Amino acid sequence: MTSRRITLAEACAGAIAFAVASFVPVAPGMAQEDPIQVAFGDIASVESLNLLIAIERAKERGVPMELTFFNSEDVAVQAVVGGQADIGVGAPYAFLKNSQAPVRMFYRMSTLLFFPVVNSEMYKDWSDLDGQEVTVHSRGSGTEALMRLMEQTNGIKYSNISYVPGAEVRTGAMLQGNINATIVDSAGMRLLESEGGGKFIRLPIDGVNATDEALYANTELLEERSEDVQVFVEELLRTWAEIDADPTIVAKLRDEYDLLPDLPDEAAADITEYYTESVEGRVFPLDGGEPADVQDDIEFLAAAGQVEADGEVDVEAFWDFGPLEAAKAAGGTAAPAEAGAADAAPAN
Repeated sequence: MTSRRITLAEACAGAIAFAVASFVPVAPGMAQEDPIQVAFGDIASVESLNLLIAIERAKERGVPMELTFFNSEDVAVQAVVGGQADIGVGAPYAFLKNSQAPVRMFYRMSTLLFFPVVNSEMYKDWSDLDGQEVTVHSRGSGTEALMRLMEQTNGIKYSNISYVPGAEVRTGAMLQGNINATIVDSAGMRLLESEGGGKFIRLPIDGVNATDEALYANTELLEERSEDVQVFVEELLRTWAEIDADPTIVAKLRDEYDLLPDLPDEAAADITEYYTESVEGRVFPLDGGEPADVQDDIEFLAAAGQVEADGEVDVEAFWDFGPLEAAKAAGGTAAPAEAGAADAAPAN
């Protein structure tokens, strides 16, 4: 999702400046195919470990993959559209609706679980944010949509929305006093509560069942590399199911695959708690997504003013459920649809 078009030159520049890629050998006897390029429009963090584990497992099964980090979701989606990447991470509904680009989502990775938070020395409730600046992850992100929705719901108007990628970065900025109103994840909220001296408070929001992050790809890739994509989806389903059964497995697999070796000790110590809370909040859908979720997403984004709702949604304009159906038919792990529903933030 994006409200600003990025030129191809900008996308290329972003790829060069922010790429973190590594050579991936192909298993002996396998066809020598180009690696599937995955564009991640965010910084590497604890929240990305489940995806990184699934990628490693797909590589073990002979699917060559490379991960590239971009400075924003905007640039990542443009990289996929422009051919610099094959798969992106995000939920680019508005972009797809406005551009008609040959890109489709194919796996629902997470639902929204975010916490609007303010410095209580400055603000006490939503009405206090009228005419004030708030900070979110990026243009077109779920954090922006949620804050836009709360703006409408509470009859207020922000003076400005600024963009700072990374919940941990926004959390640090709150602790340092550089921003006073933002939206963070559960780990960030815990940190603000434990180290903020009681001055940070969470603002209430109603439950929202909306996609936070999904995987999307160029339709050409989904057709030409369908077998590889199916293997990847099988490993996503497997990894999500294992984490749901035992959230402590993430820290173990991080060590096993040597993922994010430069992760600060404080963040590494938070891995199990973060995934335990996320599982309890049903942040990670076990079914990979279903058509009804697309309708929910469009209605949420329409309420937030990011897209126009035109009655019944044309699911195929946004999603290709073929890879997910193929993975499940091949024995991929799935769960009842209700396991994928999540509230935007607990009331307590």
